[in-house]
Order: sequence, then structure tokens, then C-alpha cells
Amino acid sequence: MEVVSFVCSPEEAKDWSAIKRIIEKQTGKTYEYIRWKKRSIDARSRQIKINATFECSNTPLPDRIRTFTFHKVHHSPEVHIIGAGPAGLFAALKALMRGLKPVVFERGKDVKARRRDLARIAREQIINEESNYCFGEGGAGTYSDGKLYTRSKKRGEVDLVLELLVYFGADEDILVEAHPHIGTNKLPKIIENIRNFIIEQGGEIHFESKLTGITRTDNKISHLEINHGEQTPIKQVILATGHSARDIFYLLHQTGIKVLAKPFALGVRVEHTQALIDQMQYHGRLNDEYLAPASYSLVEQIDGRGVYSFCMCPGGIIAPCATSNGEVVTNGWSPSKRNNPYSNSGIVVSIDPTDFENPEDPFVCLTFQQEVEKLCHDATGNNQKVPAQRLLDFVEGRKSKDFPRSSYTPGIESVRLDEVLPPLVAKRLQKAFQAFDKKMPGFLTNDAVVHAPESRTSSPVLIPRDKERMHHVEIINLYPCAEGAGYAGGIVSAAIDGMKCVEASSKR
Repeated sequence: MEVVSFVCSPEEAKDWSAIKRIIEKQTGKTYEYIRWKKRSIDARSRQIKINATFECSNTPLPDRIRTFTFHKVHHSPEVHIIGAGPAGLFAALKALMRGLKPVVFERGKDVKARRRDLARIAREQIINEESNYCFGEGGAGTYSDGKLYTRSKKRGEVDLVLELLVYFGADEDILVEAHPHIGTNKLPKIIENIRNFIIEQGGEIHFESKLTGITRTDNKISHLEINHGEQTPIKQVILATGHSARDIFYLLHQTGIKVLAKPFALGVRVEHTQALIDQMQYHGRLNDEYLAPASYSLVEQIDGRGVYSFCMCPGGIIAPCATSNGEVVTNGWSPSKRNNPYSNSGIVVSIDPTDFENPEDPFVCLTFQQEVEKLCHDATGNNQKVPAQRLLDFVEGRKSKDFPRSSYTPGIESVRLDEVLPPLVAKRLQKAFQAFDKKMPGFLTNDAVVHAPESRTSSPVLIPRDKERMHHVEIINLYPCAEGAGYAGGIVSAAIDGMKCVEASSKR
């Protein structure tokens, strides 16, 4: 097999005859079998290019994904996993590979049952506090579109996660694209396939099963309490509860298990038309069948703090992601085709415990996060509408009189966001939007709408762990992992961290 790389036009990248001609010209050979290996768009100049890498051979190409070995574990030693998000589910898969029986407790509902609760948020503006966009099978990523891009430099670990997703039903394109993405319309079925497989192999997954108590004996956890019921004896526990399980942070603290305040980021979610983003990023090319909907990545230092784009969703929708009544939270997602008429992105400001008077308080950043979400909730009249402002109006400090359409289905209400967002956030955002407009002329437009808040970027609490052994610094059989513990950011990195925690725990 030979690997061939070259740069071509978007039109050539969609034309197999053109691809074959380029490969033949570059290698002096013809090949019977050719397939994509990697693909990315380079739109830095007006002459947009595709960076293309192909695998070529005159014998059948090997399978893209490796052979996995999973064990039947009906009677094997147990490892308990709290949370069925990407960290928890991939921890369970790693347990099957290691010959351990995963026993998963998930506070929310299965992936299909969650849909009814999500629909109720938009229809009735009522939050089910155990089943919502953040809680339930698959975690927050399931209904916020399955972005698979990660900054991890450990290619082998990333490839393992992507190959497992393909094994359970994802399109092989995720192994090819530079910024892979599954889509909210497709990810739930993959999650369901993973769950059914875990159960078939002898694992257990318990839904609507919330961790409500912990029994600690010296430097170990001896029992878990689920739904205020009987004590469950445990040997090892993987804590994979996600960044929004605030009650777990308080439970650990009350049990005498150390937690710390952690830097995070908070801001707004801005929505432009996708056509405008395409025009800016693709130098005027619109409705182009040869190019995927354009995205952007922006970062600026403002008054000593980073302000940056987060979770950018081309052709996407803004979703209501609060986990409690009495607060509002925005997030974004895209379907697999990314074919909605709007794009949205979080634009967030770095927040540090030292921004506050009591930085040693483990909950100082969490309290700040809660206060902002409540202020934004109360600003619209006590429902799931979010305060909003046209982008230029926000920067220039005037209330918006009307709005273009917003994809946020519970609705938006005109509010001056600099009156509900703290000054350390609002002022930096206003300056950052002006700086972003210099990088992407046309970004600062009153046809864009700012929605507040974007506040669940990562956990505002850190559960400290031993760097090498990965267990808690004080509790040797507790393995805090992924976003909820402060060690990952996104589906792939969370999945990697969950698997590494099981690997570490199995060595004990």
C-alpha cells in the first residue's frame, strides 16, 4: 500500500477521475484500489484548496478499523461507573476489553426517552432536572451534535475512539475528516448500539439511578448509595458524571473528599446566517456544492484574559441546556449535513478563581456560574426564554428594538446584556467582537444575534487526582475522569480519559 498526498481544488476532490489522474501523474502508477485517508480545507487564500491524502494499492486495502477483543463478563470482577456519557460508556467498553464487568449507574433516561423531555423544554419551558440536554444516556454530547475534534496529540488514542465509533455504526468519514462530526440525528443510534453491546457482553447499565451517597472508610470508598436506597459495596469506582452534575461536587465535599475551584469560561452564543459565514470564510463563494458549510475559530487577548470561540456549529441550532428550573443556559448543535440556515458559536471569556475575593473556596467559580444563569433567567420573566441583543447593539450599548429570526426555540427577549452579564465578561466581549471583526470583516453586524449565557464550557470544579495512577489524591479507589472532574473537553478526550481510568484501576 502506498500513501499519496497532494493539494487539489474542491471540484477535483469530488471527481474520482480527476483524483486518479493526479495520483497517476504524481506516482507514475495506476492503482486498482484508492480510498481517502485524510481530508481538510485550506481557505486561507482566495484560491481555496483541499489537502488530500489517499491510500493506494493494487490489492484489496485492509479494513480501516482494527480487530477488537471484548470478553463475556457475566461473572467477572466488577468495576462501577457513575455516568453514561462518553467517558462512562467508553470506560465500560475498556472494561470489557480487560475482562471486567462494568456496572453503570446513570441518573438520566435512555437516549430515546430523553427526547420527550427535550421536546418539553421547548414546548412547555419546563426542565426535567434528571433528564435534559446534559443528563441522560450519551451525556451532553448526544444532543449537542457529536463533534469529534480534539487537540490531543496522542494520535493512537484518538484513532482508537474514532474506530470504536465506526465499529458501533458511525460513518467511516470520521476517520478521514480533519474536523470529524457525527450529527445529533445520527449519534443517538450509535449510543444505543454501544449500550446494547455492553449488556450483551454481561455488563449492566441502570438508568434513572442517581448517586446520592458515598461511604468512605479511611482512604477508600466502601459503598455507594443509589437513589437514597441500599448501600452498594464497591471495589473500584469510575466517576464520569459530566460538567453539570453540581450535586456530585457538593456530595464529595460533604463526604470529606477534596475538590478545588477550577478556571473555566463563560460568555454568550452568537448566531449569524450560514451564508454570511460562508461568504467571509470562502472569499465570496456561496451555496457551493463542493465545500462544506464554513466554520471559524477566533481567539483574542482582552485585558489580560483570553476571549475565544467555543463549540462552533455550522448550519446549526441553539439549544436550551439548563439542568434546573430557575436558570437558562445555551449551547449549540448541528445535524450531520449541517444544512440549517444559521451558524452559531459560543464566544466566551476565561474566568479564574483569582477573579474573586475567596479563590480558595472550591465552589467560587461554580457559584459565579449559577448566579449568571439565574440573572439571565430572571431577566426574561422567569421561563426558558433567553436574554438577547443584536450584535452591534450589544457592542454599542443599546437595547435592540427587534430581531431577525433565532433558531433558539423557547424564544428570545430583548435585554441589554451588559446589564445582566458581569462587567468582567461583558466588557471583554464587547472589545473582542470589535477585534474579531478585524480578522473577519463583516462579523460585527446587527444581523447577528447574541444569546446569553454560554456557561457550560467546562467544569468550574476540579476533582484532583494522582497524575500517574489517576485515582483521587486521597481516595485510592476513586477515579475521577473527563469533563466533570476537569480532565477533558469534548467527546473524544472524555472517552480517552474514561478508558485510561479503567486501565489504571485494573492494574490495582
